[in-house]
Parts: sequence; C-alpha cells; structure tokens
Amino acid sequence: MTRALAIAAFIGTLLAVDTQVGARPQLALGAAAWIALALALRTASPLLRAQTLVVVVVATCAEVVGSIIWGVYTYRLENLPSFVPPCHGLVYLAGAAIAAWACDTGSQARLVRLALVGAVGWAIAGLTVLPRADVGGAVGAALLAVYLLYGRAPAVYASVFLVVAWLELYGTAIGTWEWAATIPGTGVPQGNPPSGVAAGYVWFDIVALAAAPWLIRWALRIRPGSRALPDAA
Repeated sequence: MTRALAIAAFIGTLLAVDTQVGARPQLALGAAAWIALALALRTASPLLRAQTLVVVVVATCAEVVGSIIWGVYTYRLENLPSFVPPCHGLVYLAGAAIAAWACDTGSQARLVRLALVGAVGWAIAGLTVLPRADVGGAVGAALLAVYLLYGRAPAVYASVFLVVAWLELYGTAIGTWEWAATIPGTGVPQGNPPSGVAAGYVWFDIVALAAAPWLIRWALRIRPGSRALPDAA
C-alpha cells in the first residue's frame, strides 16, 4: 500500500507541475516519469515487470488512437505528453501493489465490492445528477462491472479502477486533459471524466496478464541460461 501511495503522490505532483510548463519543459517531466518507472521496476518480480511493459505499449497505442487521432479526449497542449506512457506503467504498478495488499490482508472481496459500488454509483450519477450526461461512461462502467464479477483477476481490476478514478478526477479537475462532451462520430455524450474510463485500463490489464507469460518464454529462449521466472504479487 505504501508503494501505491508513493506512486499516486508522484503522479499527482507531476500533473500539477505540468499545468505550469510548456512543451519543452514537459520533456523533462517525461524523463522524470521514465526514471521513476525504471526505479519501480527494479524491485518488481520478472512477471510483474513484463506485465507493466506490455501495459505501457498497449496503453500508448490506445492513447495515440483515442486522443491524437479520434479526439475522445485532449491533453492541455493538444499533444501526447512524454510522461503519459511511463505513467501508465506506474498506474499498473500501483494497482498491483493495492491488489497484493488486499491479498495479504484477506480484503480482496471487500476491495472488489468497493470498486463495483463505486463504478455503478458513478455511472448512475452520470445519468441523473452530474452536470454532463455520461452515457458513454455508463456503458464502460457496465463493462467494468462484468470484469469485476467474472474476470480473471478481479482484485487487480478493482485496484486499477480506484487508482484510475482518482487520477481521472484529479487530472481533469486541474486541466491536464479534458474529455469531449460527446464521443466524436457517435453523438454519444460522456462525462469529464466518464465513469467507465477505467474499463479501458482493465482491458490493458487483461492484455498484460495474457501476454506477459508469452513474453517471458520468448525472453528465456533468447537467453537459454535464464531460469524460470516467479509469479507477480
């Protein structure tokens, strides 16, 4: 849990500083984020390290499509900030740390229930009382609920939801990015942020959980002297 809080504090500070700088100083923030990710991965298990790197790659591709090409959301300088890819990895590590804490304390079921109630409650609020109608978010929240109830790693998904929910509320509140009022090309309204945005992050997690073992086997074939790698927390 301490690890998750430290990561959240780092990302929060990074986003706050970003609101005060231009494109060139933003590159320094990106370098700081990459260094932070490298340091965090030094103490991670090999499997968790592989999962995190898969998340960085998949999430960055999704950022390019969702923000730069499609315009579902837009960053403050209308670019893809250099700190965004490594921060995706940090978010995954924070979620993994919370999930590990829940496992150690026997709190997995409570954690999943908390995330489920939070996602569903947020979706209902987005359809009823929030300033912007959030139909798109409600669809994502419904998908997230399915992940939480029937997914392969519900504690990880729940943990990532909590981290992403905080990150999205904070990032949009200080103006680091903004979600379009409607999903471009569809006319479907969405909130700022949408309640179901964490569903996309869970998809990154699903890809990471599936691809990381294959990535490790591939690495072991390249390095035949390596030994089998332990599971992630």
